Amino acid sequence: MKVCFPVEADQGLASKVYGHFGSAPLFIMYNTETSTFEKLVNQDADHEHGKCNPVQALDGEKVDAVIVGGIGKGAINKLQALGIKVYSATNGTVEENLALFGKSQMIEISKKDGCSGHGHNGDCNH
Repeated sequence: MKVCFPVEADQGLASKVYGHFGSAPLFIMYNTETSTFEKLVNQDADHEHGKCNPVQALDGEKVDAVIVGGIGKGAINKLQALGIKVYSATNGTVEENLALFGKSQMIEISKKDGCSGHGHNGDCNH
């Protein structure tokens, strides 16, 4: 399974999960089968509000789940239409959130939980 985390800076598994999927500068992609990760630059970070294109953001990379600090309703819909589950991150690192994910302790979020705009300074509280 490949799990995606939006992050502001590449610090590997010690990277803090960023507050918003669409405007995150980078993604950490973690493969649970190989216990490896790679960094991916967000190809859609400068999109117009409400026009987030997760496929473009992820540069066509296939992922099974996204664990986010915040995400817009449109992006949730687009990800879920692709069969990608969206989970709410805790305030912490990729590694801390992976541990919770591995124990099935993440909360899956839906469109109703999405952020309403980019005016939240990179942090969206659900």
